[in-house]
Amino acid sequence: MPALSMDQIVSLCKRRGFIFPGSEIYGGLQGTYDFGPLGVELKNNLIADWWRTNVYARDDMEGLDAAILMNRLVWKYSGHEQTFNDPLVDCLVCKGRFRADKLADARCLLHPDQRPGTCEGRFTEPRDFNMMFKTAIGPVADDEAFAYLRPETAQGIFANFANVLTTTSRKLPFGIAQVGKAFRNEINPRNFLFRVREFDQMEIEFFVLPGTDEAWHEHWLQARLDWWASVGVPRERITIYDVPADELAHYSKRTYDLMYDYPSIGVQEIEGIANRTDYDLGSHSKDQAQLNLTARVNANHDSTARLTYYDAERKTHLVPYVIEPSAGVGRGLLAVLCEAYAEEMTKPPAPERLTAVGEALAAFLKSVGRNEKMSPQQRDELLEQGQSIAAALPERLPAVETLLAMPGADLIDLGKKLRGQAQPLLDEHYRTVLHLRPRLAPVKVAVFPLKRNHEKIVATARQIRRQLQLENNMRTVYDDTGAIGKLYRRQDEIGTPFCVTVDFDTIGEGKDGSLTGTVTVRDRDTMAQERVAIGELQGYLEAKLRN
Repeated sequence: MPALSMDQIVSLCKRRGFIFPGSEIYGGLQGTYDFGPLGVELKNNLIADWWRTNVYARDDMEGLDAAILMNRLVWKYSGHEQTFNDPLVDCLVCKGRFRADKLADARCLLHPDQRPGTCEGRFTEPRDFNMMFKTAIGPVADDEAFAYLRPETAQGIFANFANVLTTTSRKLPFGIAQVGKAFRNEINPRNFLFRVREFDQMEIEFFVLPGTDEAWHEHWLQARLDWWASVGVPRERITIYDVPADELAHYSKRTYDLMYDYPSIGVQEIEGIANRTDYDLGSHSKDQAQLNLTARVNANHDSTARLTYYDAERKTHLVPYVIEPSAGVGRGLLAVLCEAYAEEMTKPPAPERLTAVGEALAAFLKSVGRNEKMSPQQRDELLEQGQSIAAALPERLPAVETLLAMPGADLIDLGKKLRGQAQPLLDEHYRTVLHLRPRLAPVKVAVFPLKRNHEKIVATARQIRRQLQLENNMRTVYDDTGAIGKLYRRQDEIGTPFCVTVDFDTIGEGKDGSLTGTVTVRDRDTMAQERVAIGELQGYLEAKLRN
C-alpha cells in the first residue's frame, strides 16, 4: 500500500537525508529544498533512467544542455513575457498573497502564521503577475541590462533546433531531450516538492512531419505511461486528463496531462504531453509569412534564422510540428517515493497487547465523537480514518501515527494514551520500507561486519564494500553502528535492496567449514537470507539490480 499521508514522506525525507528545507539554518526560504546524500542519489538515478530510456534506448533522439540564461528576445517571441502570468491578490488584513484562481472563498482563510480560519480579510482585485525571475546582466542594473532565469527548458531546445539538425544530419521524425533547472517565481509555493521556485525538468521536443503529429502524440502518451510504470508508478495510479479546448495553453493543439493521486495533496499533474504544432519553431523564425504556418504567432523581426526542415521527398522546406513530453523531476521523485513507501508487520503482536491498542483507539474515537471544539469536517475525517484502522488491525496499526497527525487530533487528550500503547508495538513488530526499484535505489548494497572490533571480519567487510563500489560501480556503504537487526531496519527505510553480512563463517572461524569464503545476503523485499560465495557476489547482485 502506498503512503497514506504526505507527512509520512516529509518526515522520512528529513530524517534519513533525502530532502532538507533550503537555507534552514537561517529560517529557510519558501519554495526551495536541498537534496541530501540519499536524495541526490535517487534524483540522479531517476534522471539517468529517463535519459537511458529516451536517448540511449531509442535511435531517434539527441541530447542537449542549453544555458539557463538566454537572450530576453527568446522569452518575448515564445510568448512568456506576455502570457506567463498568474492572477495575484493580496489580503487587505493580513497582507498575505495568493493566486486568485486557487481561492475557493471570497475572504482570506489564513493568518500570517498560517493558522487556518483566523483572518477573514477581503482581497484586492486580481492583477497579473509574471512568474519569471529577472537577473541583472553586467555591472549596471538598469531596464535594458537584464535577462530571465528560464522558466522552462523547452525554449533552449527550439533555439538550437537548426544547430542540432545541421550537426547531426537527422531526418524527421527525431527528438531532442534535455534535463535541467527551471525557475518560477511562484506566488504561493506549497505541498513540499510539488510547487517550488527552483526545480529540474525532464523534457523532450519531438519534431514530426505535419499530418503525423496526432499519431506521434498517441505514441508518446503510451511511451510515458510505460516509463512511469517501469520506475514504480503503476498505470492504475495515473489518470489521463485530456485537457479541454478552453483550458489549453496558447501553443497547444491538444494536451494530455498525466495525473497522479498524491496522498494528502490529491490528484495533481505529474507530466504533460502536448502537441505544440508549429508554434514554437514558427515563433522563433524569420520570414514567417513565407513558412505557411498553421499556428498564430507574433511577428518576429529579430530572428536571424529560418527554423525549417528540408523535406527531400516533397522538395520543400517546412516547419515541423512538435510533440512535447515534459515532467518535473521533483514531482516524479515524490510519486516514486509515495508508491515505494510501506509500513509492514514483520511478526504479529501478542493478542493482549493488540487488544490494549484497540481499546485505546476506541476510547479515542469516542472522545472525538463528543468533542465540540473541532469542526464537523475534522470530526468526520478523524472518525472515518480511525474506524478504518480499527477494522483492519493489526495490519493498519502504523496508520495510527497518521491519525494522530490529522487536524483536530491534538484536541483529544486520549491521543497520548493511544500513542503510548501503539508506539512500542510499532517499534517491535513493524518496519518502514521503501520498495524502490533496485536500479533507482540510492544505495544498492550495505555491508555489515557481524563483530565491529574483529580485525579480520572488519577488513573483509571493508574490502567487499570497496570492490563493489569502486570496481563494480555499485553505490555501497559500510555500517557497523548497531546490531544487525537495527542495521537492516535502517537500510529498509532508505530502500537499499541488499545487505551483505560478513561473519565468523566467512573468515573460516565458524562451526561450518563449508561456509568459508561466503557471506549472508539479505533481500529487502522478502527479508530472505542466502549464503553466497564472495567470488560470485558481483554477478549475483548485478543480475538482481537490473530491475
